[in-house]
Amino acid sequence: MDEDARESGARRRLERAAELRAGGYAGNLSPEEAAHAAAEDELQEKRRKFDTASRADYLIRDAMAHGKFDNLKYAGKPIPGLGESYDPDWWVKGLIQREHLSGLGPEAILLRRDDAGLDAVLDEQATEERVRAILEDFNARVVNARRQLQGGPPVITKTREVAVELERWRARRAAASAARPEPPEPPPARPWWRRWPRGR
Repeated sequence: MDEDARESGARRRLERAAELRAGGYAGNLSPEEAAHAAAEDELQEKRRKFDTASRADYLIRDAMAHGKFDNLKYAGKPIPGLGESYDPDWWVKGLIQREHLSGLGPEAILLRRDDAGLDAVLDEQATEERVRAILEDFNARVVNARRQLQGGPPVITKTREVAVELERWRARRAAASAARPEPPEPPPARPWWRRWPRGR
C-alpha cells in the first residue's frame, strides 16, 4: 500500500511539473507554486549565464592553480605547424616524424633521404663489390620510381655513376687511412734471461 501511494505521489508531482513547464506557469497556481516556479526560473537563468566559456575558463584557472600546465612540451615555443596551409596527410607525417619510422612514405621522398646519406653508407662498406651493389640498387630504385605514375611528389633524385662513385669512395678511404695515426710500436721484448726472478 505504501509503495502504491509513493508511486502515485511521484507520478502526480511529475505530471504537475510537466503541466507547469508546458503551460508556462499559466493558469491557477497557488502562491506557493508560483514562488517555487519563479525560483526555478531564476535557477535556470543562472545556469544559462554560467555558459560553456565561463566553465572552461574556470577549469583552466583551476588547473593552472594546481600546476597542471607546468613543464609542458611546447612551453614558450611556437606550436609546430601552426599557420601553415592545410595538409590532409598531416597526421601521417606527424606519426612518421614522432615514431622515427623509416621505409614509409612516397618513394620520391625516401629516395631524397637515401641520396643524402648514400656517401655515409658507402663509406661503411669494406669492398668495391659491395659498394657497386649498393649503387646499382639505388639507381634501379630511382629508375623504377620514375616509371611509376602513382602520384605524390615528383622524383627529382638523380642516378649515380657507378665508376665515378667508386673513385670517390676510394679517395675517401685513402684520405681516412692517411688521417688515421699509426699505432705505436710495442716496446721491445726483454731477453729471456732477464725475465727470471733475481732472487734465484
